[in-house]
Amino acid sequence: MNNLVDPYPIKCSMGFLHHHHQPFIRFLLFSPFFFLLTSVSSFYLPGSFPHKYDVGDQLSVKVNSLTSIETEIPYGYYSLPFFCKPKEGVKDSAENLGELLMGDRIENSPYRFKMCVNETEVFLCRSAPLSSDDFKILKSRIDDMYQVNLNLDNLPAIRYMNKDGYLLRWTGYPIGTKLGSDYYLFNHLKFKVLVHKYIGNDNMVVGVIGTGDGAELITPEDNKDDLPSYMVVGFEVVPCNVQHNSKLLKDLGTYSRYPAPIKCQQDKVSLAAKEGEPVTFSYEVSFVESEIRWPSRWDAYLKMEGSKVHWFSILNSLMVITFLAGVVFVILLRTIRRDLAKYEELDKEAQAQLNEELSGWKLVVGDVFRAPENAEFLCVVVADGCRIVGMGIVTIFFAAMGFMSPASRGALLTGMLLVYVFLGILAGYVAVWLLKTIQSGDASRWGSVSWRVACFFPGISFTILTFLNFLLWGSQSTGAIPISTFIVLLLLWFCISVPLTLLGGFAGTRSPALEYPVRTNQIAREIPAQKFPSWLLVFGAGTLPFGTLFIELFFIMSSIWLGRVYYVFGFLLIVFILLVIVCAEVSLVLTYMNLCVEDWRWWWKSFFASGSVAVYIFMYSINYLVFDLKNLSGPISAMLYLGYSLLMVIAVMLATGAIGFLSSFFFVYRLFSSVKID
Repeated sequence: MNNLVDPYPIKCSMGFLHHHHQPFIRFLLFSPFFFLLTSVSSFYLPGSFPHKYDVGDQLSVKVNSLTSIETEIPYGYYSLPFFCKPKEGVKDSAENLGELLMGDRIENSPYRFKMCVNETEVFLCRSAPLSSDDFKILKSRIDDMYQVNLNLDNLPAIRYMNKDGYLLRWTGYPIGTKLGSDYYLFNHLKFKVLVHKYIGNDNMVVGVIGTGDGAELITPEDNKDDLPSYMVVGFEVVPCNVQHNSKLLKDLGTYSRYPAPIKCQQDKVSLAAKEGEPVTFSYEVSFVESEIRWPSRWDAYLKMEGSKVHWFSILNSLMVITFLAGVVFVILLRTIRRDLAKYEELDKEAQAQLNEELSGWKLVVGDVFRAPENAEFLCVVVADGCRIVGMGIVTIFFAAMGFMSPASRGALLTGMLLVYVFLGILAGYVAVWLLKTIQSGDASRWGSVSWRVACFFPGISFTILTFLNFLLWGSQSTGAIPISTFIVLLLLWFCISVPLTLLGGFAGTRSPALEYPVRTNQIAREIPAQKFPSWLLVFGAGTLPFGTLFIELFFIMSSIWLGRVYYVFGFLLIVFILLVIVCAEVSLVLTYMNLCVEDWRWWWKSFFASGSVAVYIFMYSINYLVFDLKNLSGPISAMLYLGYSLLMVIAVMLATGAIGFLSSFFFVYRLFSSVKID
């Protein structure tokens, strides 16, 4: 037997949790609007029903897509044709919209257990001799470090390994490993199922929150004899490579007992896979009673190492950024108050003389509310940004309430999409109201603007997803969105989102526009020559919002693209709140600086002042691809990464830009409302 070299590098030591999510989901999880999910250490979140089993009840293991952090391209479990198939045939489990977009493909498997019945040397199947194509696919999957993902009672299989004194954990197990020029397929699985015993009317669900978790399913009122029942609280797997004796396999059927002991050693391999040779699969299962209760069974998946370092780095960053932003904001307020006080103490003649002598924001009073270039498009991007921010707020609230737990695959994404669709009414209202304000009450083009709002960001997203989906289709990946799902997305878009956006736009026409406190001159004031290009300052303004993210960005990117578990969303909630504050402050400061140099074209600059943080995020994404994802193999994987990163960056730009623009808009309105003008 050969010593087995662990096929996964140390970078994966943090473990995996749904690491098979395709980059579309990873973009969503990375966006700064999904930062709050509560811990389940003391209670369980709604989304999965407790299921009790009696001794001897059948447990069925399900399989998910094969995934790899090397390619980010998932494949179906049965894309490896030599894997054993269930007798009743392969059947898909019910999937929601979120699961389909995530690339999850849940299917039944041939693995069958009986509650609390230990079994060893269970023969599963013997494949046909590996063809040239089969062997080529096997080598490719092993070289790309693909993982097999199993689920039992909605719990992913978890694998532990001791290495250099550390306990490493993953969800799933590798298909096989390579030693020298030989490829070894893991053909024997050693399962351990952790169960918690409940007797009689023992309180099974202490700490379960919410109503609708099905009390009738978890209160054993019919158990009159106080017989014990069990719940699955853990699912562990150890993959092995073993050599079966072909002479002993002749008369064996599925689930027959192999007539010789099978020694499963995780650090040893015995039989190399070869073209033209069949593969024999077997497994064993043991049940172990555990003190872990059902509400806490996800704790093993949600642990994150290095929390102290995480705390110190985040708190240090937040304190520095908060201090700097606070100082800038205080100086800004004091400067404006001093200017206003000095301006209002003078009589009209002195004010007129002062206007000739002084420079600054007082001199652009007749131009500050002059309509910007491409006013309709500005209304569109601000409205889309408000929609994305609103989607994040609603999602954070429901996630905090526990309605989108990780036990319910796809719930977070499904909920997010539905919230985004229904918030079309908000986007339409904001766009038309803003356009009506800019055009001094004229809302004649509300229909055109509403249509553009309904189609702008969804159209960009749909275009990028379609392009990337063709790449996944060409790779025959399960990450490709099915045609039926595309039809569903189009129906959500044009049958719900568009009508709601038009309805919101119509409501905006009935809402009173904001009346400007000053009159706009007919002739625009000439803008003095600037020492430095103003757009250079706009681009540089994004560094401060980026400063609130860059420390956390590494942790987020690692959890998204390296499959590491990240569940301390409280940190991210703080970063999100600080990001909103800093975006508003940066935009205010830049707008004030532009007005002080008599530049009244503040509209677009206020949007990009905070929105430029997305440029730095995209630059960081490229840096992460080059230096941290060195093992990402193939041009398709790189294009998927860049495509979804671009989609994420556009969403961040719209959201942060909308925050900055609206902050500056109301700031300018308040500032010039304080000036007494006849």
